[in-house]
Amino acid sequence: MWKQLDVERWNARRKGSLSDVMAPVREIVEKVRSSGDAALYELTERFDKVKLDRLRVTDAEVQEAYSSVSPALVDALRAAEANIRAFHQLQRPADMWLRDIAPGLSVGVKTTPLRRIGAYVPGGRAAYPSTVLMCAVPAMVAGVREIIMCTPPPVNPLTLVAADIAGVHEIYKVGGAQAIAAMALGTDTIAPVQKIVGPGNVYVTAAKMMLRDEADIDFPAGPSEIAILADESAEPSFIAADILAQAEHDPNAACILVTTDQVLANKVGRELERQLARSDRQDVLTRSLDNIGYALATDLPSAAEVINMIAPEHLSIQVSDPLAVLSGIQNAGSIFVGRYAAVACGDYASGTNHVLPTAGYASTYSGLDVMHFMKRSSVQVIKRDGLEAIGDTVEMLAKAEGLTAHARSVNIRRQKR
Repeated sequence: MWKQLDVERWNARRKGSLSDVMAPVREIVEKVRSSGDAALYELTERFDKVKLDRLRVTDAEVQEAYSSVSPALVDALRAAEANIRAFHQLQRPADMWLRDIAPGLSVGVKTTPLRRIGAYVPGGRAAYPSTVLMCAVPAMVAGVREIIMCTPPPVNPLTLVAADIAGVHEIYKVGGAQAIAAMALGTDTIAPVQKIVGPGNVYVTAAKMMLRDEADIDFPAGPSEIAILADESAEPSFIAADILAQAEHDPNAACILVTTDQVLANKVGRELERQLARSDRQDVLTRSLDNIGYALATDLPSAAEVINMIAPEHLSIQVSDPLAVLSGIQNAGSIFVGRYAAVACGDYASGTNHVLPTAGYASTYSGLDVMHFMKRSSVQVIKRDGLEAIGDTVEMLAKAEGLTAHARSVNIRRQKR
């Protein structure tokens, strides 16, 4: 199970390829495009083995879900929602700002929330009420007026309660690539959205990439990943626990320890065997073992270089001086600093978002945040003295580009008294 990895080969295998599923996903997308709701009913019965009589979850179903969830769990969801909301409120920019940069010339930015967005919440192997909160709460903080959610049936009551707490406006019992197609293209029942966010399997990710011209997306977010950067001071049982916590998400989860200490690596391997033997979800964990292992680095700067090459979804830093190592990290979706910063805290209740880029996309994408649900317009307020201040520059550059009408549009204002 526990082995030293060739990092480049492990990295390439973890990235995988969407090309293998593009053909069936395209077929699903075209079926939804041509047949709308009828395709959703058919595909749900085929893939989820559920025969639906309606696509949209009713208000009565949401209220009934509360009777199936303990008050303690409802309180836990509300506590998590409060922390997630508090963190994302710190990100929200001013609706508009203006700054004077010269007499008569003010510039700024007007920020506007999107009107309608779609959140995809996985189902199947487990319920993910936490993902509901992570997708919907920042959209609410941003000011999105219509938040819809698609999730595979049968929908877990916890998921419905989380959606109600988070403020989701419409919930649909649709999963997989067909859900992405429905949100992007629209059907008689599901109106199209401007943007789709949320994690999913390779089919969901492929559909998001395929339909990004129809609706914007957050980023590719596939099976869970963790990289742990550790030295001899780390606690092996903590590392093993973090690895298994991410591995239980999905058989394709990818987990790697990057360490400067072979002795620590050996201890983690023994600890993994002990903890695995008493873990639940054995079916998922045993299938993910091929994606688990460790890599040795000569020193901490070299270990940081390995992390930057991997660009993991989650990074745990468990070294004697973690803040010193943090400064050398450039590519990671969410970073957990110190031995007590369990990655599971970020999955649920620290307030940071757990919808993160995977498969190396953390090198170019940021995790889900408030700005994913907003768009910016630049603003300029120009008075006569401001026009005079920049008029010569504008006219000269416009003429140099051969755009004389541009120059004239400025000159005519300068001549008019």
